[in-house]
Amino acid sequence: MATIGFIGLGNMGLPMAQNLIKAGHKVQGFDVTKAQADALAASGGVAAPNVRAAVTGAEIVVFTTFVPQASG
Repeated sequence: MATIGFIGLGNMGLPMAQNLIKAGHKVQGFDVTKAQADALAASGGVAAPNVRAAVTGAEIVVFTTFVPQASG
C-alpha cells in the first residue's frame, strides 16, 4: 500500500485520511490545529509536526485546505 502525505485535516481532509488508513495505506498528516492531527493519530495515522515531515517519503500528497475568499 502507499504512503500518503496529507496536508489539511479539517471537515473534509480528516475523514478522507481516515478512509485511506482503513483501506490499509500509511497516512502521515499535518494540520495547523493540533486536535485534528491528534485525531488522525488516534485513527492509526501519523501526526506530523510540520508540512515537511508529512510529505517526506510520501508517494502521494493530498492537500485540502480552507480558503476563506473561496467560501462566499
